[in-house]
Amino acid sequence: MKVAIGGPLKVAFRPWVEGMEHIPAEGPAILASNHLSFSDSFFLPAVLDRKVTFIAKAEYFTTPGVKGRLTAAFFKGVGQLPVDRSGARGAGEAAIRSGLEVLERGELFGIYPEGTRSPDGRLYRGKPGGLARVALASGAPVIPVAMIDTEKIQPPGQVMPKLMRPGIRIGKPLDFSRYQGMEHDRFVLRALTDEVMYEIMKLSGQEYVDMYATAAKRQIADAAKAEKEAEKAARAAAAQAEKEQAAAAQAEKEQAAAAQAEKEQAEKEQAEKERSGP
Repeated sequence: MKVAIGGPLKVAFRPWVEGMEHIPAEGPAILASNHLSFSDSFFLPAVLDRKVTFIAKAEYFTTPGVKGRLTAAFFKGVGQLPVDRSGARGAGEAAIRSGLEVLERGELFGIYPEGTRSPDGRLYRGKPGGLARVALASGAPVIPVAMIDTEKIQPPGQVMPKLMRPGIRIGKPLDFSRYQGMEHDRFVLRALTDEVMYEIMKLSGQEYVDMYATAAKRQIADAAKAEKEAEKAARAAAAQAEKEQAAAAQAEKEQAAAAQAEKEQAEKEQAEKERSGP
């Protein structure tokens, strides 16, 4: 399946890669990448000779029907591992266990420290619970990875992907053995994660935002909702103003008609008075 999917991807999009020499020929390693697009989990495995396992929502593997089975087969084929994400804490623990199992087999484990796709192409604060704990519990090196321009291939709302060359920059492995046995120290977890995010930032050239991407998405959604409500209110106000303007115009028209009728009546009475004489 990797050959069936990876081959066409490389032929169609011709992704460029820098730093391939930093991927070990064997043994466990963690690939910590920025996350710009749904396609990141496909392009990175496509350019590597070794299998990379990422985690994915369990729903991708359990949807019933022919489409569900095809989706499950596709995700399994590209190295996605199902994780039940119902409940934040349970999802985090499941992801950590899955990552450790992959590394114990001597394989490559891919993870997105931001926890979700960037909503605007910027690099957001890494979540320390997953990456740092897996790195310290396994002792595996962390290899920073930067995906370049993958968000431009198929922006939200666009059905057909754009044929263009995305890029992948792979940094030097980071050794965190100095923190061994400190996986329960939240300051260590934060420091390790920030160090990895700094390396990703240098590789990607992205603007760094010191907040979680999930919070940024909420802010963007709230801003979009507020803007929509403001537009709705503005339309309602414009409609009300138009209604009032129409009512005023109608009232003016009626007043003019009444005045004209009154004038005509006065002229009629005057004419009758003149005909009747003194």
